[in-house]
Amino acid sequence: MNENWTLFKRNLAEFWKAFRRNRLGLVGAFLVLTSILAATFAPWLTPYNPSDIIRDEGGHGLTFASPSVHAPLGTDDAGHDVWSQLVHGARISLMVGFMAGFIAMFVGSLFGILAGYFGGAVDNLLMRITDILLVIPDLPLMLILVATIRQMDLKISPLTVLIAVIGLLYWTSTARLIRSQVLTIKERQFVARARAIGAGHGHIIRKHILPQIMPLIVANTVLILSTAILVESGLAFLGLGDPTQPSWGTMLNFAFDRSAVTNGAWWFYLPPGLAIVWVTLGCVLLGNVLEEMLNPRLTSHHLEGDQNMVPRAPSIPEETRGMVAVPGKGVE
Repeated sequence: MNENWTLFKRNLAEFWKAFRRNRLGLVGAFLVLTSILAATFAPWLTPYNPSDIIRDEGGHGLTFASPSVHAPLGTDDAGHDVWSQLVHGARISLMVGFMAGFIAMFVGSLFGILAGYFGGAVDNLLMRITDILLVIPDLPLMLILVATIRQMDLKISPLTVLIAVIGLLYWTSTARLIRSQVLTIKERQFVARARAIGAGHGHIIRKHILPQIMPLIVANTVLILSTAILVESGLAFLGLGDPTQPSWGTMLNFAFDRSAVTNGAWWFYLPPGLAIVWVTLGCVLLGNVLEEMLNPRLTSHHLEGDQNMVPRAPSIPEETRGMVAVPGKGVE
């Protein structure tokens, strides 16, 4: 146990030493961490509750009030503080994005591992299901599913519906990627040796296959988070979110429905749009760096170190260049 803990700490120290030298990775981590911290400490960072109405001295709501000391990002058409909605909305957007992203990564990894390892009929069945979902346009299918589930009156929260729909429709590319890696790994010698000594399928997948593809899973989990957040914001902007729960997509929906653009209330629609860009950019930068660091094959070529194995043509002396060897007469 102590040896494993020591090895873990040493690997973690080496990872951090290499990670902190990558500026893009640090920028991505900063963007993601600041968003998570803002969502975590939202009650302490906002002066009002998102549903509170800011009123003037006469008791009237301050509608479309420009940014001020009392309202750092102004108010909306109902007098709600935009800053409070923005910070509290980070909770909803990040929660939906993270949960949907993890569901998509779990389903995609499961399909990819099973299809790549077992092959044959299992591979054909799982990949045909994947192909069917790949050729169907995502947005129309999600719109139909969300609208149909809502009409069924199943007493399910709109956020739960969004999480399930996004998570169960965005795993196909992950499944293809994981399958291609498993097809390569299962043919290696250490897997053949484990199979030769009687190791079962579960043991081989758990002890040999999964550790090899885990870096790819970690990197793709971070990358798919950005897609899930973008999709959630898009669906909420189209009116398929929960109107009682403030999210960045819902804020954009309210801003355009309530004529914030024509009224010049840029503080109502610009901050949630920039927040979406902030998080998704951070996830993309962090995911790309993690994939590059955790997957050595992206930083080194498989022929490196084997240059001595490649025969080279013998060098020709300068004084003999241009001469022609004639049989029986030597070199002319």
